[in-house]
Amino acid sequence: MKHIPNLITLVNLLCGCAALLSLFQGWYYATAGWLAAAAVADFGDGLAARALGVSSPEGKELDSLADLISFGLVPGAIFYTLLVLGEHPQVASPLSGGLYWFAFPGFLLTAFAALRLARFNLDERQTDGFIGLATPACTLLVLGLLLLYEQDSWGAREWLGQKAVLYALIGLLSYLMLAEIPMFSFKFKQLRWEGNALRVIFATLALVLLIIWREVALAPIVGIYILINVVRHLTTNRTTV
Repeated sequence: MKHIPNLITLVNLLCGCAALLSLFQGWYYATAGWLAAAAVADFGDGLAARALGVSSPEGKELDSLADLISFGLVPGAIFYTLLVLGEHPQVASPLSGGLYWFAFPGFLLTAFAALRLARFNLDERQTDGFIGLATPACTLLVLGLLLLYEQDSWGAREWLGQKAVLYALIGLLSYLMLAEIPMFSFKFKQLRWEGNALRVIFATLALVLLIIWREVALAPIVGIYILINVVRHLTTNRTTV
């Protein structure tokens, strides 16, 4: 019984590996599916550990290692892919033609995700919420950008095909993962409006956008989430001062 949560964590890792292989084959919707499965496993391992009462330091470390693959390596590879496609839209796979050094900065996101995960394990403040952008949320936004590019929604291929835009996004997301900005989580300690109003309102808005825009809503939803938290942080700081 004590190994069940760790097995679920390994499912997260394996789903991340499958997402990476799908990405490099150009199967972007399969990539999205595998990342969704990884996210479910990432949520499920903690749920199983609490239900069975078998949480352990080993499980915590393993969880971060799995997250580094699914929510660190894969989004970095997505940025690498977008940079290659922007410069060489005719290539069948970002692996074609060898290593593209101009696209390698995409993996800076992976490096910053690793640093965030290491800090998260040591930061005792992040129990009810997050300090900085969580790696799954970051991955959801990056995946949303890939799907925007694939569908060319809102002329996405034109602006996501520009290296300057992608480099700026890599830098911004890398900063946000380590920034001292409190961000709310979706942990409901009690089923009451009080204390959960923001979570309920945001979840409702996200559901509406998903119904209207479907998968292309992913990036806007995370963008709104980031904006809400940044505004709350700045407002709180001004009030305190």
